[in-house]
Amino acid sequence: MLSDPLSFDRGEDGAHGGPLSRVLAERDRNILKMVENSLIRKNVALAYQPVVRSDQLGQVAFYEGLVRVLDESGRVIPAKEFINQIEDNELGRLIDCRAIELGLRALADDPTLRLSINMSARSIGYAPWIRSLNAGLAQDDTIGERLILEITESSAMQMPELVTSFMADLQSQGIAFALDDFGAGYTAFRFFKDFFFDVIKIDGQFITGIAHSADNQVLTRALVSIARHFDMFTVAECVESQDDIAILKDIGVDCLQGYYFGSPVMESPMEQERKYQQGKI
Repeated sequence: MLSDPLSFDRGEDGAHGGPLSRVLAERDRNILKMVENSLIRKNVALAYQPVVRSDQLGQVAFYEGLVRVLDESGRVIPAKEFINQIEDNELGRLIDCRAIELGLRALADDPTLRLSINMSARSIGYAPWIRSLNAGLAQDDTIGERLILEITESSAMQMPELVTSFMADLQSQGIAFALDDFGAGYTAFRFFKDFFFDVIKIDGQFITGIAHSADNQVLTRALVSIARHFDMFTVAECVESQDDIAILKDIGVDCLQGYYFGSPVMESPMEQERKYQQGKI
């Protein structure tokens, strides 16, 4: 029996760096190389998930465009395998660039579409991302008013002054902003009151199974109350059951998003509607 459960992963001097660490490091390098190659080949796409109104469950308020990185065979590389590793480096910025390019192209192609696109606060000062945004907005005067930029709570709170200035500039052009994963991090409320987000997306950890969790009901009511005080629209993420929908409607959440209403699909809403009209779906 091993005296140290981790001894198989230590070098002779007792430091981590044994065979398992080397295997994991090599795997991570390979995944990052796959991501880099996919970006070079522009083998990146958006998957669209509907966000519906809670008062009219059949009415889509907007879609979220979720970036998907594909390998050489066209299979999706799971974001969880690389997203944390690229957040702080240029690969993360390049994925943000590709996402905004694809989103703005979709908005230009479909004048009825309202779409949210995720971005990191770290991309605010990244010149290629700004150029991609400006080029896309120039295609059509209505694109800005149909675009929502989603920034995660953790990302926004790392550089609040930069984010607030950036938001104020783009909101003057009609672009809306959503605070993603609200409640998942440690919101600095001394900054929060200055953000003026248009939309708050309540993190799924509070939503999934909320019908059977009194604690999460109390917490979600508190988050909705905060959003209302600051005149922000609310979206509940990860909605998966009718019981949860009933509770969320009672709490007063404005919109709902989750697998109950549809999983993210690679075809744009316009393509989905065309197939529906043709009787193919």
